[in-house]
Amino acid sequence: MVRTTAPPPRARVWVLSAFAAFAAAILALTLAAPAPGQGKARVYVTEVSGAIGVSTVRQLELAIAMARSDQAAALIVRLDTPGGLVSATRDLIKQMVASPVPIVVYVGPSGAQAASAGTFIVYAAHVAAMAPGTNLGAATPIEIGGLPGLPQPQRQPGKDDKPAQPQQTTAQTKAINDVVALLRSLAQLRGRNVEFAEKAVREAATLTADEAAKQGVVDTTAVSLQDLLARIDGRKVAVAGGEQTLTVKGAEIVTLTPDFRTRLLSVISNPNVAFILLMVGIYGIILEFWNPGSLVAGTVGGISLILALIALSALPVNYGALGLLLLGIGLMVGEAFTPGIGVLGIGGVLAFAAGAYFLFEGAGSDIEVAVSLPLVVGTTLTTALLVFGVVAAALQARRRPPVMGGERLIGETGQVVDWQGDSGHVRTEGEIWAARSEAPLKAGSTVRIVRRDGLTLYVEA
Repeated sequence: MVRTTAPPPRARVWVLSAFAAFAAAILALTLAAPAPGQGKARVYVTEVSGAIGVSTVRQLELAIAMARSDQAAALIVRLDTPGGLVSATRDLIKQMVASPVPIVVYVGPSGAQAASAGTFIVYAAHVAAMAPGTNLGAATPIEIGGLPGLPQPQRQPGKDDKPAQPQQTTAQTKAINDVVALLRSLAQLRGRNVEFAEKAVREAATLTADEAAKQGVVDTTAVSLQDLLARIDGRKVAVAGGEQTLTVKGAEIVTLTPDFRTRLLSVISNPNVAFILLMVGIYGIILEFWNPGSLVAGTVGGISLILALIALSALPVNYGALGLLLLGIGLMVGEAFTPGIGVLGIGGVLAFAAGAYFLFEGAGSDIEVAVSLPLVVGTTLTTALLVFGVVAAALQARRRPPVMGGERLIGETGQVVDWQGDSGHVRTEGEIWAARSEAPLKAGSTVRIVRRDGLTLYVEA
């Protein structure tokens, strides 16, 4: 039988007292902590500037998730954009309409714009505001308007006060009607000006901040975020979870910073950056095949090529132009196998230049998405010189007659290690050879190798 000894009464009192004190402290902290939704309200702010793309969709998605998780009173999107991809804009609109957190779009600071896709984002917001000195509108997709540089139809006097509109294809008409319907539906959903929504697309109409507020396109104007919060405080908005009243006056403003992945995607999805990454990747692979084992060119080229593929997946790529680009490189490589600059070389340069220029197509975007012309010219010349130079050098080395064993040493120099009479030893290319010479030599002197006989080198001073 095992006998257990109970702790003395005084020890039990100390244990119970300590436990009671610990429990009381936990309870006090719990009661002192503000419950969710109590205390000072918190408003999150995320900055959207530049072209609207896949990175913008991810940025807003993370911002909405964080605002919802922290029970923020509202999410402010400070907007300054010339437009962007139509597909990305539609994804943004879906997120904004389905958001359980009130989204306030603020076009600012002064000098900012909400052009093209930015107009759709303003219309999709639960509350829309603009800073003085800003503008919005001009929401016509770029592939629907006339081509730059072409003569525009002139007004016909006596018939109509309006200028004649350029003829549109059936596909263009369908596209413009689809975009108009989207913006009109957002205007009806948020109770905003429907007439301007249609003019912004069909006529590329624009408005200043004051005009937009007077015509009911935006809800208010504000000179700062604090002024904005004071003006929209108490407004009722319909979010995905039901109707909410904004209680944001004097709220704590928390600025959200995009994560590294979003910032990286934003940088590489620039058409010029994506094209440069693609070229660096191709250059690296060519150099690695030319000089296998260096690893540096292959590693840099492989990483650049993968980043380029990620960027191309986020851009409206013209795959026919991409094929022309690769065909051009192939033709230039083929030309390097033939003497002179012939049909293959000229065709390769032209195909590469055309592929680079038309690599990105305007369809699916309301801003120009293209590689800059100076970059196209520069990379075309660089690629031609690189391909011709590298492949030609490789072929020249391949056609050179092979030199085996010590025959490669003929004509090289060496240093005398030791010498006695007409023979001794010399060091050349890190190796020590037996050597002979008609003239006496001294240790440490430099000699030139004239011929080889077996394992003996014949040298002269």
